[in-house]
Amino acid sequence: MVLRSLTISHELIKNSKTSPSLNHKLRWISSLKVVWKKDTKLDEAIERDKRYNLCARVVKEVLNEPGQAIPLRYLEKRRERLRLNFKAKSFVEMNPSLLEISHDRIKPKSDPVQFVRPTPRLRAFLDEEQRIYAENEALIVAKLCKLLMMAKDKVISAEKLVHVKRDFGFPNDFLVRLVKKYPNYFRLTGLEGGKSFLELVDWNPDFAKSVIEIKAQEETVRTGVRVRPNFEVKLPSGMFLRKEMREWTRDWLEQEYISPYADVSRLDQASKEMEKRTVGVFHELLSLSLLKRVPVPILGKFCEEFRFSNAFSSVFTRHSGVFYLSLKGGIKTAVLRQAYKDEELVDRDPLLAIKDKFLRLLEEGWEERKDRLKMQRERVEKDREIAKKQQEPEERLSIILLPLSSSSITRGQRIVEIPPPRPLCASQYALANYACSQCCKWVKQMDNECVCDLLVRLPPLLAKPAHDYTVFVDESCIVTFTCGGRLIR
Repeated sequence: MVLRSLTISHELIKNSKTSPSLNHKLRWISSLKVVWKKDTKLDEAIERDKRYNLCARVVKEVLNEPGQAIPLRYLEKRRERLRLNFKAKSFVEMNPSLLEISHDRIKPKSDPVQFVRPTPRLRAFLDEEQRIYAENEALIVAKLCKLLMMAKDKVISAEKLVHVKRDFGFPNDFLVRLVKKYPNYFRLTGLEGGKSFLELVDWNPDFAKSVIEIKAQEETVRTGVRVRPNFEVKLPSGMFLRKEMREWTRDWLEQEYISPYADVSRLDQASKEMEKRTVGVFHELLSLSLLKRVPVPILGKFCEEFRFSNAFSSVFTRHSGVFYLSLKGGIKTAVLRQAYKDEELVDRDPLLAIKDKFLRLLEEGWEERKDRLKMQRERVEKDREIAKKQQEPEERLSIILLPLSSSSITRGQRIVEIPPPRPLCASQYALANYACSQCCKWVKQMDNECVCDLLVRLPPLLAKPAHDYTVFVDESCIVTFTCGGRLIR
């Protein structure tokens, strides 16, 4: 088990009496050490999505090409960027339900080359994806409004929103379609430098409630007792806090909850109230995400918009009962603990139906490939058994070994000369090379002697009597040849 010691803030120190206006401000200084403990269950949840993320990246690469098709050799050159550890053609063969290979021309007069295209099943999935987006459009609009309402000045860079669209479940065309459809909520503005920003037009109080506040209201209605909004602390199994840290956590939880949608322009960045609000913003951001987890580098892109400090990632270790900082895959990922039970996501977003359908499509292709490989192995084993049986003739053959200097056999009082081996027929050999695509056709066209010499060739010092040779291709193609043998009767 990996343990890491991380310094956290604990001490509360009042400012100097030389500044009366700052007498009541409190600052937190790093003094305690919190042991970072690996959570194998949450790491497993991240690891399980590794193959899904790879398939989604490759599919996205193909769909972004003109005509939704890309030459196979071009896709092969992008393997490093896609983090594809094997050949692109192998990926297509391993996922037959996603992509297929066809031949087309890059230019009108060029030779045909291999192209990678979406399969009809993938196109059907894309239609189903649009249907799910349409059914959950109100949820997508609410998420986008909430992000803007938490931001400073209610404005976020359009480029940053596009970068995180997959983490929050936004469709590819959300900036074009939603901004145009909901002008009462969104306005797209631009600067002379070419940067675009999405601005909130109207404040909706129904959206200005965090997940924690909504849960507290539901508890109040259900129990009839007013429940104060607060964070849920869920320590992993086997993790214990030192006494000092337990006291610090208890005092911190007793502080008043500050909504991530509240105006905090008056708060000092180093105050305990700002710490509470920062944790609330991260909690809300992770709650709005699809998988209730977001890579830390992506969250770091919004430091300016959400007033995060440069050392914002320490929040995830300082509040290890609320968050988990995973190091899986060499990337720091912030995970919301209360959304998971072991490695299973229990707080599921309705937009995850898209991922579920994509995974089912993947599994269908994997099962088809598995069945096809199984049939191929069974066919090979069956052919081996048939070939083994054919090598054991019905009647025992008498094989006479001759001295190296002799070229004849004595049978009773008669000397039988052994004819020299007949060379292979070039035309029949060419037919054999063509067997992979038209096996039944070429087998039926072969003559008796060619089959014998081609398939059961013996050295000159051995002789064989007349015999039959059966070639089994499948149940619909069984051809038997009768060879007169090499012995003179």
